[in-house]
Amino acid sequence: MAKKTSLSGFPEWSPAGRIIEQSILDQLRRTFELHGFASLETRAVEPLSELMRKGETSKEVYVISRLQQQSQEARDADLGLHFDLTVPFARYVLENAGQLAFPFRRYQIQKVWRGERPQDGRFREFTQADIDIVGMENLALHHEIDLPLIMIEALNALPIPPVTVMVNNRKIVQGFCRGIGIEHVEDALRAIDKLDKIGQQAVVEEMREHGISADHAHSLLELAQIRGTENISESVRKLGVEDPQLAEGLEELEHLLEETDRRAPGQVVADLKITRGLDYYTGMVYETFLEGHEDLGSICSGGRYDSLASDGRRSYPGVGLSIGVTRLVSRILSNGLVQASRSVPTCVLVAVNSEQTRPTSNAIADQLRSRGIPTEVSPSSAKFGKQIRYADRRGIPFVWFIDDQGQSTVKDIRSGEQITAEADQWQPAEDDLMPTVEWQG
Repeated sequence: MAKKTSLSGFPEWSPAGRIIEQSILDQLRRTFELHGFASLETRAVEPLSELMRKGETSKEVYVISRLQQQSQEARDADLGLHFDLTVPFARYVLENAGQLAFPFRRYQIQKVWRGERPQDGRFREFTQADIDIVGMENLALHHEIDLPLIMIEALNALPIPPVTVMVNNRKIVQGFCRGIGIEHVEDALRAIDKLDKIGQQAVVEEMREHGISADHAHSLLELAQIRGTENISESVRKLGVEDPQLAEGLEELEHLLEETDRRAPGQVVADLKITRGLDYYTGMVYETFLEGHEDLGSICSGGRYDSLASDGRRSYPGVGLSIGVTRLVSRILSNGLVQASRSVPTCVLVAVNSEQTRPTSNAIADQLRSRGIPTEVSPSSAKFGKQIRYADRRGIPFVWFIDDQGQSTVKDIRSGEQITAEADQWQPAEDDLMPTVEWQG
């Protein structure tokens, strides 16, 4: 017999919670497909050689092994569960480039695994929803502008608070580092990315451990304080640092801000401390926050990558964004921000007069299901009052009755209204056909 166990970091949703999660995933799929993204699913495991070379998250990989491993199976130890969907997607692009039409637009909704310390909004097993656009040899800047706007559209369609996308261009920070003489650029970027988590002093100390002087660290902290939607370039220039890569990054960021302000006013804001901790980002980087729930951290992050996918002859630059679906759902459920109208898909419970007449009830249920109406047949032929209470406990809104002459009536057990009905004609209200999800904030 199974024993009751609790594993931290591995979420389990109730039926009502699962309806909320499925509603969110369905809406994301609709928006992604509306913009021409094709669905893709990749395998759950990748070679450790691939997983271990992509920044600090490499330390959190779950390694695959067998309890009783034979010598010929030792190669399993060289596999790990993927910690994101970008690395396996890059591998997929390389292996299938000859069959893909570029720019290739894909969305991917899958579980990922990451061995970090569980806490509010952070899990060891969680669902991500990614969109990426990948080109061959080059990828135009407008894709870096389009992607956050598509994500804003997707998130705005969900029953959640408003979102703000914070954006930076890694070229700005990289060029700034070169302009002031910092050699350990990637170490500096990873430290700046932790600013909100560990504070300024700890960031300075981490940079000093990597050979970055306190003066250089404080200069970078000045850059990291710049935030807004206007005059970003002017604010950076006041710091007195010049570099071609810095100038290129600022020009690209200003262009993005102008375009996003026209199409999604107020929802995209420059924040120059956003750098993302993974090494493969090369251009725009994004983090997305829920209004009133900034403590949750970013619910949707990503950026531009130029060298993640390369076979030595060709490169496949891309830009991608990933929604932490489990993080979002966990906050929604724990705070009661969203509520499902019922916890089961069933719209109608067909009552059973007696076990001898169960075939008649089954026939009615079959007719209703053939017309797309989710239907159950009562599990027992108890008194009608008990069958109604069963439907009520399950959250089923309608109970269907059949009298001795074969005539049908359907009862809305919420209002008590009962009407005559025909199984080939009766239709519930649209909001009752399937569970609905409503914002409670």
